[in-house]
Amino acid sequence: MTMHFPPTLLLNADFQPLSYLPLSTLGWKDAMKAVVEETHVVVANYDIDVRSTKSSIKLPSVLALRTYCPQNDPGFTRFNVFLRDKFICQYCAARFKADDLTFDHVIPRTQGGKTTWLNIASACHICNGLKAGRTPKEAGMPLLRAPYEPSAYELKDRGRAFPPSYLHETWNDYLYWDSPLEA
Repeated sequence: MTMHFPPTLLLNADFQPLSYLPLSTLGWKDAMKAVVEETHVVVANYDIDVRSTKSSIKLPSVLALRTYCPQNDPGFTRFNVFLRDKFICQYCAARFKADDLTFDHVIPRTQGGKTTWLNIASACHICNGLKAGRTPKEAGMPLLRAPYEPSAYELKDRGRAFPPSYLHETWNDYLYWDSPLEA
């Protein structure tokens, strides 16, 4: 029989989420392992008992790391580029889901452009196709904002504009959501 338990919110040792988007959570098995091995601090519990043949333990709803994990420079990933650009096409200004956005090389690879923070912009499929292998100037398609390398703090803050569908009441003291329109 497969168990379906809610996720556990994972906080850094300063009681801030490690990330907002995706929200830092653990599955129930990893959360229970952290409790049993005492690698994390239990901050709050669900009213759910997880039982084994020898014991019963409350499922944690919020866990915190015992040691602070520094927020390093963010990794250059497709998702982080979209998050930096707020899931907005940098050409037509429309907002999209991540699956509907593409990487656009501002200086095309055919012209020596590299795949870096400073040369990649989020673009919808239509705008990326219209721009094709040209620069924004050549295509007559100015960027809303020039690409740049965001800080880990900025990406974490950006993620606050996109609350997940599941939020347990015990998480409210640790999560502060922005309005998506203000982000």
